Amino acid sequence: MADDGRQELYAAMTLAAPDGIVAVDADGCVGACNPAAAALLERPADELIGSVFGFPLDDGESTEVTLVLPNGRNKVVEMTVALARFDGRRLYVATLRDGTRRQQADHVLQAALEHQSVVVAVAAHQLHNPLAALGALVHVLREPPPGLADERRAEVVERIAERTARLQALVRKLLTAARLDGAGQQGVPEPVQVLGFLLDQFAESGGARDGLRLAVPARLVARVDRVGFAEIFGNYLENALAYGRDPVEITAREAGGRIELRVADHGPGVPESFVPHLFERYRRDPATAAATEGTGLGLWIARSLARANGGDAWYEPGRPNGAVFCVSLPKG
Repeated sequence: MADDGRQELYAAMTLAAPDGIVAVDADGCVGACNPAAAALLERPADELIGSVFGFPLDDGESTEVTLVLPNGRNKVVEMTVALARFDGRRLYVATLRDGTRRQQADHVLQAALEHQSVVVAVAAHQLHNPLAALGALVHVLREPPPGLADERRAEVVERIAERTARLQALVRKLLTAARLDGAGQQGVPEPVQVLGFLLDQFAESGGARDGLRLAVPARLVARVDRVGFAEIFGNYLENALAYGRDPVEITAREAGGRIELRVADHGPGVPESFVPHLFERYRRDPATAAATEGTGLGLWIARSLARANGGDAWYEPGRPNGAVFCVSLPKG
């Protein structure tokens, strides 16, 4: 290839390069730049040429620099400098690559690592006590004290079953949280008759307990993933039974073309200062955290699943007292 053709090829490659390329003379002034550099700096090429480059030019060095754009915004770029000669003059060629995406990816990775650490800490903390209790109960059955009565043995077995159920619920929450973090809602929404669904939930959990009041019209049908709906309702009911007082009232109605389910208790309610944090992941009211077991995941899961099904979840203070947790879902 002749020299003229080679020069034209180099020029075409520079113009088409996705990275910004800036030629800077020995006085630190821009002598030439390609379109990608003008786009990165958000200034026309004819305005850049002749202006002071303003960054250190160390041959062979790669560094991050922060560009101050004409509108006052900052942009982080990776700059690599190479020393060249042109017509006997020293020339610095600075290659600029937008580092915003890499910086964003770093932030996402850091957040994921921090979240992973929190998940491990929460899981370890929540699993420790139930597992320790199970170990002690199993030891009683494995090496029973002399004269252990059948009634006492049955009581130990029942407590093992209760602890196992708690562990299963905890693992289910952790798995649901991981699923929501990953692929999101994977269930398929379908028409669900709300009253029948709630009665099925009570039956699966061993029947409705004293202190529960159910007032749901039989005609109400929501469009929702059944598994997700069970998680939402289960978390609301668990919350009411753990922190509220009887009676716990479960009501539903049609409102604005949507189905609204409400779980209300008659406990002390939620402190006003904590209400903005109720549905945040791993957040628990400091006033009750020490007295009750919990992960701080249940309400976050409920809202995430509600929104994944095209609805929403929120809290309202009870009148005159108590807490009301609500979820709205598309009408089936």
